[in-house]
Amino acid sequence: MTATASAPSGVPAVIDALAWVHVRDGRLLCVRSRGRDLLYVPGGKRDPGESDEAAVTREAREEVSVDLRPGTLRRVAVIDEIAHDQAPGTRVRLTCYTADHDGAIAADNEITGLEWIGFAERDRCAPAVRRLVELLHEEGSVR
Repeated sequence: MTATASAPSGVPAVIDALAWVHVRDGRLLCVRSRGRDLLYVPGGKRDPGESDEAAVTREAREEVSVDLRPGTLRRVAVIDEIAHDQAPGTRVRLTCYTADHDGAIAADNEITGLEWIGFAERDRCAPAVRRLVELLHEEGSVR
């Protein structure tokens, strides 16, 4: 989620990103990317022509070493928020999906660590993830 979309001069850029949302025991799986000070959820930008399902599946495999099961993706939220660590005015549109998975969750590639975040720790997350934690808390998924 580090590159920004092109925008005409004076128009804020919007990062179109996708994320895998995985909650266990009332806590959200978050990742720490190399060089980042806040936590994110596994995900990122789609490749050209890639569907949401293909992009989320690829990102989950690349970042946390799991294979999402085809046909189990379910959209849980679309969050529009200030983009962390980007040019002023840049926003992120984060489309979030849950899905069943196969394999053990493990940090991979640019991910340097995994953390399970509850509502009380949401300030350790990037703004869009913080909002996701709040939404999940409101629905009773995250404690």
